[in-house]
Amino acid sequence: MADENMDVDAAVEESKAEADAESKSVETGPVVNLREVREAEKDADLMQDKINLGALPIRSYLDQTVVPILLDGMAALVKERPPNPVEWLAAYLLKHNPQNPSAN
Repeated sequence: MADENMDVDAAVEESKAEADAESKSVETGPVVNLREVREAEKDADLMQDKINLGALPIRSYLDQTVVPILLDGMAALVKERPPNPVEWLAAYLLKHNPQNPSAN
């Protein structure tokens, strides 16, 4: 697991260094699209987050991924008090899923 973290960190740093070098050498090479660089950095950060989540203990993993949205849903559930609370909470979680931006 530590080797994977080091490999990802090295890849991210290498990617950033290449992007910096390419953006500075406009006359000698192609111009790097800043949007592409930002997307690559975002992808690298997401990959690093996934690796980090996989290495967490169970309690920490749940605290970082499920508990915040679950607490929000349960607070809304208490205010709403629907006749079918389990279905209502399931619908709330699907609608407010932070990992699915189109659901919001």
